[in-house]
Amino acid sequence: MRSPKLASVAVLLSLLSAASDGAMRPQTPRSMSESIQPDDVAPLDAGRLALVIGNSAYPDADFPLPQITRDTEALTNALREDGFFVDALENTTRLGMTRAIDHLKERLRSNSTVLVYFGGYGIQSDGQNYLIPIDATIWSEEDVRRQGVSIDHLLSQLRNSGARVRLAVIEASRRNPYERRFRTYSHGLAPILPAENALVLSSAGPGEVVEDPEGLHSQLISALLAQMEPSREIKEVFNNTRNAVVAATRGQQIPIVLSTLTESFHLSPAQIDAPAYSVGSAVSGHR
Repeated sequence: MRSPKLASVAVLLSLLSAASDGAMRPQTPRSMSESIQPDDVAPLDAGRLALVIGNSAYPDADFPLPQITRDTEALTNALREDGFFVDALENTTRLGMTRAIDHLKERLRSNSTVLVYFGGYGIQSDGQNYLIPIDATIWSEEDVRRQGVSIDHLLSQLRNSGARVRLAVIEASRRNPYERRFRTYSHGLAPILPAENALVLSSAGPGEVVEDPEGLHSQLISALLAQMEPSREIKEVFNNTRNAVVAATRGQQIPIVLSTLTESFHLSPAQIDAPAYSVGSAVSGHR
């Protein structure tokens, strides 16, 4: 039988451990391959949510993407510093991606701001764009449509969720690693059409292919991380990112910014978002 003194010490250590775990959980990056569990749900009143997915190791593709792992981790930490609740996943199957998207939708509210990032391979088929999970086995365009995750459907789901502001960063304009298996060739992504009050940053324009440079991060994420100043409005951040990539690559890579935003949004929650309604609702694309 333990003495009362030892029992008290055990209880005290248990409480300190629980308090420490609770304090650290929002700042400690989740294992990116770990499944999202119901008890990982952020508070329902959290208005700034992000889903970051980086697929770098494709068993059925010949070219790994080592930069994607570092890009995903760096962006995750930057978003958390800006007050976002982030679910970060690396090397994710189709089931894992769809579950993560469903998990995100369940937490969105009418005043929420949501940001989705995908880094990996993207393939267009019949004018639609698909994000490729790591367990995809692609031998035809039909496999792309059946095993990929549609970008257009994802953006539509975010719109239907009622989120106030929808942001997306798509880093998937790479050469199709399966193109020799197809009857026809398709390079890069098809045009992306964001719904209302959305802003999309893509690593390249329609039909353009980005070559991954040597270095710690991709050109897009290097520039984006440098531009993510809390005081800057998000359109400015994305446009400055585009311009920085164009300058760094001497025009070899030209990201595209697509906007239907009707109000301003700052990365820092301390900034006051004053409505800044734009004329019309047409998509504005910058090349």
